Amino acid sequence: MPELPEVEVVRRGLERWIAGRSINGVSVVDPRSIRRHSLGVEDFRGNLLGTTVLDVVRRGKFLWMPLTDDASSSTPPHTALVAHLGMSGQLLVESPEQPYEKHLKVRLSFSARDDAPEELRFVDQRIFGGLFLTSLVPTADGLPGGCGLGSDGKGSGSNGAGSTLAGGTVAGVEAMIPDAAAHIGRDPLDPYFDLESLHQKLRARKTGLKRALLDQSLVSGIGNIYADEALWAAKMHFARPTDTLRRPETARIIHAARDVMDRALAAGGTSFDALYVNVNGASGYFSRSLNAYGRQGEICYRCDSLGLSTRIRRDSFMNRSSYSCPVCQPQPRNARL
Repeated sequence: MPELPEVEVVRRGLERWIAGRSINGVSVVDPRSIRRHSLGVEDFRGNLLGTTVLDVVRRGKFLWMPLTDDASSSTPPHTALVAHLGMSGQLLVESPEQPYEKHLKVRLSFSARDDAPEELRFVDQRIFGGLFLTSLVPTADGLPGGCGLGSDGKGSGSNGAGSTLAGGTVAGVEAMIPDAAAHIGRDPLDPYFDLESLHQKLRARKTGLKRALLDQSLVSGIGNIYADEALWAAKMHFARPTDTLRRPETARIIHAARDVMDRALAAGGTSFDALYVNVNGASGYFSRSLNAYGRQGEICYRCDSLGLSTRIRRDSFMNRSSYSCPVCQPQPRNARL
């Protein structure tokens, strides 16, 4: 399943190509891919046509596009198009002349802009992902809902005052979040991530560290791959009891998670098959740089640099696998497996 860096790669591509453009065509090829839009295909189409995408925002693995009927209005938007990639979803920005993909589910047409492609296609082989419209609600802390134009300094936003488009400024768009995503925690790449708050929540739990890292209500966006990579980098065992963590240790694991995700972003994400692609259909190559995940029986790179021949081990974990080095990441006596 795509993890946070893969979704962020997609978000940045969508930000570049569709933010500020109007939707002038909607084609639902397979209604199963909008099943979370309970009012059906015609309502989905009718509420999208003529709207303008103000922004492309992400929290954890949730992507959303705030919509407005009037880009020159100063009224904050109330609706967003949400995209969740599931296991095999792809959002591809393409020209109408390009052949349709075999597993095309939804196609959106956008207003013309220079040489930018005019279609956004949602392709999904396994149909676990989907698109839906939902209400936007104010964030609990009054801060930007996630990584987007005005919150991370990477886009053309207005430094937190609102997304700036050709027609004017929409105040407060960043301080909104889809109702469907309001329950999940901020992720390590979020500029408003609260390390102290996470530390207190971890200390209040009696669980293993990796279980906590995978709990999206605590910290979002860390999946199985990057949890193993962050734990290896931080030299911490996946079954370390969270109620024994000290502040420097909480900081160490989050800094490690942020570092590994930043490196994955630079490599375009981690791709194990052709399903994980950016908006232009290109695969990432961070899988070539993994230190722990999937390396069962191979020598630990860190131990190797010290002249040791310790091999990465694989443990069964939550119906999945967990990879670690038995020397770098010794299992604590009070492990919570």
